Amino acid sequence: MPSLRLLRFDHAPALLAFERENRAYFAASVPDRGDTYFAGFEERHRELMAEQEAGLHFFHVLVDDEGQVLGRVNLIDVADGSAELGYRIAERAAGRGLATAAVREVCALAGAEYGLTMLRAVTTLDNPASRTVLSRTGFTSAGELLLDGRPGLSFVRPLDGGSGAG
Repeated sequence: MPSLRLLRFDHAPALLAFERENRAYFAASVPDRGDTYFAGFEERHRELMAEQEAGLHFFHVLVDDEGQVLGRVNLIDVADGSAELGYRIAERAAGRGLATAAVREVCALAGAEYGLTMLRAVTTLDNPASRTVLSRTGFTSAGELLLDGRPGLSFVRPLDGGSGAG
Protein backbone atom coordinates (compact mmCIF):
# COMPACT_ATOMS: atom_id res chain seq x y z
CA MET A 1 0.00 0.00 0.00
CA PRO A 2 1.58 3.34 -1.01
CA SER A 3 2.25 5.77 1.81
CA LEU A 4 2.88 9.50 1.88
CA ARG A 5 6.01 10.59 3.71
CA LEU A 6 7.68 13.90 4.41
CA LEU A 7 10.78 14.08 2.22
CA ARG A 8 14.04 13.09 3.95
CA PHE A 9 17.69 13.13 2.89
CA ASP A 10 17.69 9.38 2.38
CA HIS A 11 14.88 9.59 -0.20
CA ALA A 12 17.32 11.22 -2.66
CA PRO A 13 18.32 8.11 -4.69
CA ALA A 14 14.71 6.93 -5.11
CA LEU A 15 13.53 10.45 -5.90
CA LEU A 16 16.20 10.92 -8.56
CA ALA A 17 15.29 7.55 -10.11
CA PHE A 18 11.61 8.61 -10.15
CA GLU A 19 12.41 11.90 -11.89
CA ARG A 20 14.67 10.24 -14.47
CA GLU A 21 12.25 7.41 -15.24
CA ASN A 22 9.33 9.78 -15.73
CA ARG A 23 11.06 12.75 -17.35
CA ALA A 24 9.50 12.37 -20.81
CA TYR A 25 6.10 11.51 -19.33
CA PHE A 26 6.09 14.64 -17.15
CA ALA A 27 7.39 16.86 -19.96
CA ALA A 28 4.26 16.07 -21.96
CA SER A 29 2.13 18.02 -19.46
CA VAL A 30 4.47 20.25 -17.41
CA PRO A 31 7.65 22.13 -18.29
CA ASP A 32 10.73 19.89 -18.32
CA ARG A 33 13.11 20.35 -15.41
CA GLY A 34 16.08 20.53 -17.77
CA ASP A 35 19.45 18.81 -17.71
CA THR A 36 20.81 21.07 -14.96
CA TYR A 37 18.19 19.71 -12.54
CA PHE A 38 19.60 16.20 -12.95
CA ALA A 39 23.26 17.25 -13.02
CA GLY A 40 22.91 19.23 -9.78
CA PHE A 41 20.35 16.99 -8.10
CA GLU A 42 22.32 16.20 -4.91
CA GLU A 43 23.16 19.82 -4.17
CA ARG A 44 19.62 20.96 -4.91
CA HIS A 45 18.21 18.20 -2.68
CA ARG A 46 20.38 19.45 0.21
CA GLU A 47 19.16 23.02 -0.41
CA LEU A 48 15.53 21.93 -0.49
CA MET A 49 15.92 19.95 2.72
CA ALA A 50 17.35 23.06 4.43
CA GLU A 51 14.43 25.14 3.13
CA GLN A 52 12.00 22.51 4.42
CA GLU A 53 13.70 22.57 7.81
CA ALA A 54 13.23 26.36 7.83
CA GLY A 55 9.49 25.91 7.16
CA LEU A 56 9.55 27.46 3.69
CA HIS A 57 8.25 24.32 1.98
CA PHE A 58 6.87 20.87 2.81
CA PHE A 59 7.95 18.19 0.35
CA HIS A 60 6.32 14.76 0.33
CA VAL A 61 6.95 11.52 -1.52
CA LEU A 62 4.48 8.77 -2.18
CA VAL A 63 6.37 5.50 -1.80
CA ASP A 64 5.47 1.87 -2.37
CA ASP A 65 6.28 -1.02 -0.03
CA GLU A 66 9.77 -1.38 -1.57
CA GLY A 67 10.60 2.31 -1.04
CA GLN A 68 10.28 3.28 -4.69
CA VAL A 69 8.84 6.73 -5.27
CA LEU A 70 5.48 6.67 -7.03
CA GLY A 71 4.82 10.38 -6.73
CA ARG A 72 5.50 13.73 -5.16
CA VAL A 73 3.13 16.16 -3.48
CA ASN A 74 4.71 19.43 -2.44
CA LEU A 75 3.66 22.58 -0.65
CA ILE A 76 5.96 25.39 -1.70
CA ASP A 77 6.34 29.05 -0.88
CA VAL A 78 4.74 28.74 2.55
CA ALA A 79 3.88 32.22 3.82
CA ASP A 80 1.02 34.00 5.55
CA GLY A 81 -0.92 30.78 6.12
CA SER A 82 -0.86 29.64 2.49
CA ALA A 83 1.24 27.62 0.07
CA GLU A 84 1.22 26.43 -3.52
CA LEU A 85 0.44 22.78 -4.14
CA GLY A 86 2.31 20.82 -6.78
CA TYR A 87 2.18 17.10 -7.52
CA ARG A 88 3.24 14.46 -10.00
CA ILE A 89 2.61 10.73 -10.18
CA ALA A 90 4.77 8.16 -12.00
CA GLU A 91 3.47 7.00 -15.36
CA ARG A 92 3.29 3.41 -14.12
CA ALA A 93 1.08 4.49 -11.20
CA ALA A 94 -1.20 6.92 -13.04
CA GLY A 95 -4.93 6.35 -13.27
CA ARG A 96 -5.26 4.53 -9.95
CA GLY A 97 -6.48 7.44 -7.81
CA LEU A 98 -3.12 7.89 -6.10
CA ALA A 99 -2.85 11.60 -6.92
CA THR A 100 -6.32 12.29 -5.54
CA ALA A 101 -5.64 10.33 -2.34
CA ALA A 102 -2.21 11.92 -1.84
CA VAL A 103 -3.50 15.46 -2.45
CA ARG A 104 -6.33 14.86 0.03
CA GLU A 105 -3.81 13.68 2.60
CA VAL A 106 -1.56 16.69 2.04
CA CYS A 107 -4.54 19.03 2.36
CA ALA A 108 -5.31 17.47 5.74
CA LEU A 109 -1.67 17.80 6.81
CA ALA A 110 -1.53 21.39 5.59
CA GLY A 111 -4.35 22.42 7.88
CA ALA A 112 -3.79 20.17 10.88
CA GLU A 113 0.01 19.88 11.04
CA TYR A 114 1.39 22.86 9.13
CA GLY A 115 -1.16 25.44 10.26
CA LEU A 116 -2.07 26.57 6.75
CA THR A 117 -5.44 28.08 5.90
CA MET A 118 -5.30 28.28 2.07
CA LEU A 119 -3.70 26.34 -0.78
CA ARG A 120 -3.16 27.50 -4.36
CA ALA A 121 -2.48 25.40 -7.45
CA VAL A 122 -2.08 25.91 -11.19
CA THR A 123 -2.38 23.62 -14.19
CA THR A 124 -2.56 23.91 -17.93
CA LEU A 125 -5.83 23.55 -19.79
CA ASP A 126 -4.43 20.55 -21.68
CA ASN A 127 -3.95 18.60 -18.43
CA PRO A 128 -7.44 17.28 -17.66
CA ALA A 129 -6.15 14.69 -15.18
CA SER A 130 -4.66 17.42 -13.00
CA ARG A 131 -7.80 19.52 -13.20
CA THR A 132 -9.82 16.44 -12.13
CA VAL A 133 -7.58 15.84 -9.11
CA LEU A 134 -7.94 19.46 -8.04
CA SER A 135 -11.73 19.38 -8.47
CA ARG A 136 -12.06 16.10 -6.53
CA THR A 137 -10.01 17.48 -3.65
CA GLY A 138 -11.97 20.68 -3.10
CA PHE A 139 -10.08 23.22 -5.21
CA THR A 140 -12.07 25.76 -7.19
CA SER A 141 -11.01 27.73 -10.24
CA ALA A 142 -9.73 31.20 -9.48
CA GLY A 143 -9.05 32.38 -13.02
CA GLU A 144 -7.12 31.93 -16.21
CA LEU A 145 -3.39 32.43 -16.62
CA LEU A 146 -0.46 31.58 -18.85
CA LEU A 147 1.85 28.86 -17.57
CA ASP A 148 5.12 28.89 -19.49
CA GLY A 149 3.23 30.32 -22.45
CA ARG A 150 0.44 27.73 -22.26
CA PRO A 151 -3.15 28.56 -21.29
CA GLY A 152 -3.94 27.44 -17.77
CA LEU A 153 -6.06 27.89 -14.70
CA SER A 154 -5.30 28.87 -11.15
CA PHE A 155 -7.12 27.18 -8.28
CA VAL A 156 -7.60 27.84 -4.57
CA ARG A 157 -8.72 25.72 -1.65
CA PRO A 158 -9.48 27.04 1.81
CA LEU A 159 -8.46 24.64 4.56
CA ASP A 160 -10.82 23.80 7.37
CA GLY A 161 -8.54 22.51 10.06
CA GLY A 162 -7.44 19.36 8.31
CA SER A 163 -10.47 17.38 7.21
CA GLY A 164 -8.98 16.97 3.71
CA ALA A 165 -12.47 16.44 2.33
CA GLY A 166 -13.20 17.70 -1.09
